[in-house]
Amino acid sequence: MTATTGGTATARPWRPWGGRDLAALVGVLAVCLGIGWLGAAVTLPAIPTWYAGLAKPAFTPPNGVFGPVWTILYVMIAVAVWRVARAPAADAPRRQALLWNAAQLVANSAWSFAFFGARNPALGLAVIVVLVVAIVVAMAKTATVDRPAAALLLPYLAWVAFAAVLNGAIVAMN
Repeated sequence: MTATTGGTATARPWRPWGGRDLAALVGVLAVCLGIGWLGAAVTLPAIPTWYAGLAKPAFTPPNGVFGPVWTILYVMIAVAVWRVARAPAADAPRRQALLWNAAQLVANSAWSFAFFGARNPALGLAVIVVLVVAIVVAMAKTATVDRPAAALLLPYLAWVAFAAVLNGAIVAMN
């Protein structure tokens, strides 16, 4: 979204809700919500069977909380990524922020496959630790490009940190 003139990055004028901007936002939303759908496709069949039989700590939220929370978080991630892609920043920092956001989304999806797909809470715990690190790095890289975009990732980090504690407790109890 920048042009290089004599080695200096210049931003294109930002047109909120212009045709390409809106199409880009819809595309990023589709990718993020698609990743959520993929995780749900692996997770939902295991909830009434395998997951229901696990010992869980008292602070485990009701099953009905997870879907709405994750949907909101995926929308926030999408908006953050979209803001980074549109930010008037140099190409290298933007590319790093986008790559780390892609990496955290891959780790996010991998957790569903590890914990629910493989029915392996210990493997899930290992993956969620990687996910937390990837989110922290993605936030740091995102902040160099667009601080409000990085702030949009804070609730996601908080939820995943809580999920890591919950995952650890499930490992300890089972």
